[in-house]
Amino acid sequence: MEQLAELSYALDTFYFLMSGALVMWMAAGFAMLEAGMVRAKNTAEILTKNIALYALACIMFMLVGYNLMYPGSPLNGYLPNFSLLLGAENDAATFQAGGEDAPYYSARSDFFFQVVFVAAGMSIVSGAVAERMKLWAFLLFAAIFTSLIYPIQGFWKWGGGWLDAAGFNDFAGSGVVHMCGASAALAGVLLLGARKGKYGPNGQVTPIPGANMPLATLGTFILWMGWFGFNGGSELKISNFEEANAVSAIFVNTNMAAAGGVVAALLTVRMLWGKADLTMALNGALAGLVAITAEPLTPSPLAATMIGALGGVVVVFSIITLDRLKIDDPVGAISVHGVAGMLGLMVVPLTNEAATFGAQALGLGAIFIWTFGTSLLIWSIIKVMFGLRVTEEEEYEGVDISECGLEAYPEFSSRS
Repeated sequence: MEQLAELSYALDTFYFLMSGALVMWMAAGFAMLEAGMVRAKNTAEILTKNIALYALACIMFMLVGYNLMYPGSPLNGYLPNFSLLLGAENDAATFQAGGEDAPYYSARSDFFFQVVFVAAGMSIVSGAVAERMKLWAFLLFAAIFTSLIYPIQGFWKWGGGWLDAAGFNDFAGSGVVHMCGASAALAGVLLLGARKGKYGPNGQVTPIPGANMPLATLGTFILWMGWFGFNGGSELKISNFEEANAVSAIFVNTNMAAAGGVVAALLTVRMLWGKADLTMALNGALAGLVAITAEPLTPSPLAATMIGALGGVVVVFSIITLDRLKIDDPVGAISVHGVAGMLGLMVVPLTNEAATFGAQALGLGAIFIWTFGTSLLIWSIIKVMFGLRVTEEEEYEGVDISECGLEAYPEFSSRS
């Protein structure tokens, strides 16, 4: 019996670690997607942001964030204990004693799985503020977001806080991860302003196409693949009949939602503009994935496809609306992760009888108000102390040179 328990522990730990590795690979997906969607003169800087934010997220979550999000003995349902440094690994004696309190996967595997989630949340911000934000201002915000802003709202749901007690349902993070990242991005974009030349004086919108659509498409496929770890790993366990079936259902539903998002987005832009817009298809896939993340287990495959399709339609109109409001988001991150994240939260009760629309709306509002409010405050302080935006000349020349001192495509530069 003890050997069986150890085997189950090892299998669930391995599954958790491999799921985390898939989510870590999403960092590459975000980097490739964003690099493809920005202009060539800003490519090296966006790649620098992505690898630096991932490293910062790992360090800050280890030092502060993880123990805020999972404090063990919180002060109350709203505030965790403000303890520092990563806690201890599981105790062998507790495991061997068995019972309900016995851990069924390594505590270190849990940290690894959670840290790649916080990095994914911060990656959402990167694309929305691309092409005009100072690199070091962004990285300073990243350190604060990953150590304080994200973990506290994460504690409210996943750490056993007040939103969890209120019945709020967010299986893998449509709100806790995706809407949280988009809310922080929105606050930054509002303070930052639009890229030069994006909007005309009479309300006209000037398209600023990305430099590399093959790269953006590759990034989307990487994210699609990583999402199986994102949603599948959130089941936390695979070592018995019921859990194995649940993980399989989650994989299928995740895949079908992305497919539904692509087709719906393509059909929508075909009806609007008479053409198949690749960028909208890519964002449709991601919106479908975000929408299903709040509850990927209870829907049928057909229902999951329809949820994803709804996300694909909503993201098209959201991107159009934000442009009309002159909210400049180069990669559509606010629409994909914010608006589709809200949609995902609010459709949960349609397939999960344990969820209620009231609790879902409460969680949605709490995460948005906390993240947007605190982010707006931090962005404002950084703006006053250091400035957020590069100069007009630096923006015109491209932030690769001013912020990184090199170019991603030097052989194509007029300076070479």
